Amino acid sequence: MARPKKNGTYLNVCIETSIYKRLEKLCDEAGQTKTVAVERALKAYFDEYDETKRIMNNISAAKYKISK
Repeated sequence: MARPKKNGTYLNVCIETSIYKRLEKLCDEAGQTKTVAVERALKAYFDEYDETKRIMNNISAAKYKISK
């Protein structure tokens, strides 16, 4: 039986061959699809970016309060 279709959007990208080979190796070792690996990597990147942005906003707000 086939897997159910994922509710998603297709993304077609061109990446460096060395990065693609690393992705393939990771997927083979972890036993996961490239889709799952890329989704997890993007989620981790976005989460870290959002947290960094939140921290920087807090620092800016604190500096603004101190300079008043």
